[in-house]
Amino acid sequence: MFKLAIAGLTSLFVIANIPAAGAAVITWNTWETTSSGSAGSIGVTYTGPALSVYASYPSYTPTSTFADGVTVDNAPLPSNNILQITGGSNDVQTLTFSQAVVNPVFAIWSLGQSNGPASFVFDQTPTFVAGGPSAEYNGGPINVAGNTVSGQEVNGTVQFLGTFTSISWTNPQYEYWYGFNVGFESVAPVPEPATWLMMILGFVGVVYISYRRRKVAALAT
Repeated sequence: MFKLAIAGLTSLFVIANIPAAGAAVITWNTWETTSSGSAGSIGVTYTGPALSVYASYPSYTPTSTFADGVTVDNAPLPSNNILQITGGSNDVQTLTFSQAVVNPVFAIWSLGQSNGPASFVFDQTPTFVAGGPSAEYNGGPINVAGNTVSGQEVNGTVQFLGTFTSISWTNPQYEYWYGFNVGFESVAPVPEPATWLMMILGFVGVVYISYRRRKVAALAT
């Protein structure tokens, strides 16, 4: 019984770690207020200073600066999805998801100005997905170095690999204004009671086998 439990547990982990094929279709958040929004069935809350939700600006173009077609399939919608911020302090800002999500992505619009860069300094290390000059203001390349994403009039998307319930950062440089949004690949599954039982039985089985081996070794000695 214990061996079967261990085998089932191993199979569960193998299945959970099979990589998905092709670019992920992202479920993007839609802001409802400056502190809350929703992405599919997931609630998104924001803690930090924000100017407003830009509801009608035709942003997030060109698409190639947000979706590379390899990792991320789709850019945020061209309107209703910008949360305006200005930065200029080391106050911590946080996005929180109502349920854990897998591989969240962070889209940044029009970061920095022609006379100077602006940046996001995250509490996690992001992976570069796409980026480049904004359609509205041109600009240069986006720079991702360690936990910092910076640029002068640039768009870009970065991804945080893993399972997250929140993402935090600071915006040290002031600029009027730039914006962002968030999305994710999938919602992290909540283990069913049967799965928890299987995991517990597997753990008990490992402990029991280890105990038996130590007892046999002691008797042999």
